[in-house]
Amino acid sequence: MPAEGGKTDMERIGLFSEMGYTTIGDKYVSPFNRPFNEAASKNRQMLPGGSKEMSHLQAGYFDSQFARIFEGEGYVNMNQVRRRYMMEEAKKNLSKAFLPSSGEKKPCGLGSYYGTIGGPVPFFSAELKPRDKYEEPGKNLYTNPGKKGTGYGYANITIGKQFSYSADFYDAAKLNYKKANEEHHRLVKGTPFKLNLYPREYFDSNPYFSDKPLPPIKSEEKKQLPPKPFKPSSPGKKAGGMKAGTFEHYPSHSADPYVVKFEKEIFKKDAKVFHPSGGPKSRPSESIMALNVRRALNMKNYKTASVQSY
Repeated sequence: MPAEGGKTDMERIGLFSEMGYTTIGDKYVSPFNRPFNEAASKNRQMLPGGSKEMSHLQAGYFDSQFARIFEGEGYVNMNQVRRRYMMEEAKKNLSKAFLPSSGEKKPCGLGSYYGTIGGPVPFFSAELKPRDKYEEPGKNLYTNPGKKGTGYGYANITIGKQFSYSADFYDAAKLNYKKANEEHHRLVKGTPFKLNLYPREYFDSNPYFSDKPLPPIKSEEKKQLPPKPFKPSSPGKKAGGMKAGTFEHYPSHSADPYVVKFEKEIFKKDAKVFHPSGGPKSRPSESIMALNVRRALNMKNYKTASVQSY
């Protein structure tokens, strides 16, 4: 809405009328029933003819016939071409090849100038140059000689004056403490203050304090040891083949007749073999998510079903 005394939105834009909408009066089409790529199923489509595979045959290339690079050219001998080039280069020479009058000279030792163009250089000569006679400089200005010593235990070596000696008593700290203690006791006026009005009924009594007298100390009774150690009547018997170390006599041997204790059971042909009953068997169980998907999406509503996200 325009403000009081103002213009409407259409007047401010500068249009003669409001623009119309393109979708007014169109029939509503559900997004689930709308066909996808409807133009792909109408009229004639582009047929590429399939993909080509690369091979040594001509069918694997774009051209219908293989085009050779040097087709129709004559044979070229590289040796012949090289000789022609050398003959053309030889025609450019005006005369014979230049030969120097004599070969280069080789030096005959370290530092030798034999074979050089200019000869020896005087600047690199090892001969000594003439020098003026050496005159010794004069003596330096002498001052007071340096004092010997390192400073530890030596007097009068430093720049300033030597410190004067001051005597120190051997037990100066002990004597000073004694004087301070005597001065403290002199200033004290009486004994320390002690309060005798202790309120006993308002505090717990000392559990470790008792007014009762202690019982007499018990004397420990000394046990009388036997005069001689105990010795058995005879040493212990060791177990052997005759069982001499047992308390009772060894039992006498009794002969037993030979009897077959366990007989093998002979099965008859008509007897049935015992088979135990089978236990519970496991069955494959489907996932709960798969069951929910099958119930929600089936062959009847897979075109109109809506996808729900959680």
